[in-house]
Amino acid sequence: QLVNKAAQLNMPALAITDHGVMYGVIDFYKACKKAGIKPIIGCEVYVAPNRRTERVPGRDDNNRHLILLAENQEGYQNLLKLVSQAHIDGFYYKPRVDKELLREHNKGLIALSACLAGEVSQHLLNDQMEMAVRSALEYEEIFGKGNFYLEVQNHGLEEELKVIRGMFQVHEQTGIPMVATNDVHYINREDAFIQDVLICIQTGKTLTDSARMSFSSEEFFLKSEEEMELLFG
Repeated sequence: QLVNKAAQLNMPALAITDHGVMYGVIDFYKACKKAGIKPIIGCEVYVAPNRRTERVPGRDDNNRHLILLAENQEGYQNLLKLVSQAHIDGFYYKPRVDKELLREHNKGLIALSACLAGEVSQHLLNDQMEMAVRSALEYEEIFGKGNFYLEVQNHGLEEELKVIRGMFQVHEQTGIPMVATNDVHYINREDAFIQDVLICIQTGKTLTDSARMSFSSEEFFLKSEEEMELLFG
């Protein structure tokens, strides 16, 4: 359904970036090829705050997100290695990589700074501009100039607007290019309620539970080029 909707919207390419895993990439790749859409294989990895082998409660479970996209065959192989190692020796609540591992398997990959849970975004939310710039430059050094992008999103969340303003400043200070993305958790806007129900089933909660996990907006659907232009044009 995702691929069919992208085809209807005349999108030339579509990426898959599941959290920490790559279970869906084969089905995704086949569906994209069938619909004439370029499949971009990726993963939203969890980056350990220290070494991936460290497991101190309250410290090493504070992961940061990072988007990795395979640019070519070498990048795909490196992505497989990263995700495998994240499970084999980096697993602590989540499968985790660290910067040492990213340096070892950085070829053929394009990285984005990710959502609000990304390292650069977190520094910006905490008003740590100097650290945000330092983090961005470190990731650019790991992946190479032109292979790391500052990512901005706008799903109507207040924190995102703060991050967007901050990312522009990081961009101005570093020259690192920016990219606007939309996080897709369901296909159409009206699917938001059904996704809410599914989260309740997954987490063992009810819709009436005010303390449960839920998305605070209905903007996590597959947006058209025109809808993205309205947000970021």
